[in-house]
Amino acid sequence: MRPDRPVIGAVVCLVTGVALIVAYCRDASAASIAFPISLSTLHLDLTTSGPGVPGGLIFVALGVLLLVWSLLAAIVSQIGLLLHREDRMESIFARHRVPAFDNDKYADAMHLDRKHEG
Repeated sequence: MRPDRPVIGAVVCLVTGVALIVAYCRDASAASIAFPISLSTLHLDLTTSGPGVPGGLIFVALGVLLLVWSLLAAIVSQIGLLLHREDRMESIFARHRVPAFDNDKYADAMHLDRKHEG
């Protein structure tokens, strides 16, 4: 399995969940950047109410599950490549020669795999 579709689904679900949580948020945030870096602060206070709470949490949880699924699919795909498994998309469609284009019928034709002699 290729991990690209679960990653896209995970990103969409995570963005939707965070957008729902932030859209129904009704409190403020503050940031203070000071010269000594140790005095800099960031305060986030998210108080979300209404449909943003269950909807946001469900979408975030689904996004995390899809992200874990895509990580496992990527690991399995890489292990398959290391073990030289031949079930990739390229090998599903076998490369067969068309009988009409055999070398016997067109012996004097120029081919890509060898130089034309003569």
